[in-house]
Amino acid sequence: MRGIHTLLRLLAAVFVAHLLCSTGTAKVTAGKIKKFLDTDNHTNNWAVLVCTSRFWFNYRHIANTLSMYRTVKRMGIPDSHIILMLADDVACNPRNCFPATVFDHPQKTTDLYGDNVEVDYRGYEVTVENFIRLLTGRVTTNTPRNKRLLTDDKSNIFIYMTGHGGEDFLKFQDSEEINSYDIADAMQQMWEKQRYREILFVIDTCQANTMFSKFYAPNVLSIGSSEKGENSYSHYHDRDIGVSVIDRFTYYNLKFFESVDMSSKHTMADLISTYNISLIHSTPGVRTDLFARELEKTYLTDFFGAVQEIELTAEPYPIGKNSVS
Repeated sequence: MRGIHTLLRLLAAVFVAHLLCSTGTAKVTAGKIKKFLDTDNHTNNWAVLVCTSRFWFNYRHIANTLSMYRTVKRMGIPDSHIILMLADDVACNPRNCFPATVFDHPQKTTDLYGDNVEVDYRGYEVTVENFIRLLTGRVTTNTPRNKRLLTDDKSNIFIYMTGHGGEDFLKFQDSEEINSYDIADAMQQMWEKQRYREILFVIDTCQANTMFSKFYAPNVLSIGSSEKGENSYSHYHDRDIGVSVIDRFTYYNLKFFESVDMSSKHTMADLISTYNISLIHSTPGVRTDLFARELEKTYLTDFFGAVQEIELTAEPYPIGKNSVS
């Protein structure tokens, strides 16, 4: 990947030099050349959405994940850049009185399951091993494209996890656990292998903030739903379905995102400022010491959007044989 970037930079330099020599004009400034050759900005966004629970009574965790999936798609990230790990066992569960549907609100205005959900890791494929292999790229040669995180050093990655957890661990389908050291080491491997530029890690579980306490890889912004010793609480019990349909922390994050679109200038600081302990019933945590940018200057679309910036000029550029823009 680094060799490709070097080749592109050399080709760009040759192109700009040719323009300067052929026109003899000063319109191509040093600043424009630097901006043209600058490859530090990120070029793509990815999302890894993981529900680590299964069984009917964990309906809300599936709804959490599908709600976040719907949001990142609405913000512009295509399915080709979303990895969805889901037990996928409630929509067609015999106890579901609304077959083939998943809702996150008792009013049932939005069917999260819908007709356009692409689950990449389903059922018993949602394991600790598969999750770590996905992040680090250590998948087998016969792994299909939709099960690969095809990121590079220009990728921003949003990782969302929800399920049952405790201090420094998160359960995977009641059969195994992943701990904070496992994820921390996986992210360091990702950094060493140039698999990301920045990571936004969000987790909704009991004692969630302990899950990013061991992180040490750079350029990682972490947000959790609850402090050590605190539970993460459910929201909106549905009497028809018979279970709670979403967790409080995820619900209030999604409520903020409903007012955001792909052209939004809202920042991570704007999102975090909306956290209200009296509504969430736990203490959200934010870890910024590994993140290089200020939250006030980090747009939500830096992780969720798929819109490229367009530079508009006040003066029209001449189009002709000897003109340069």
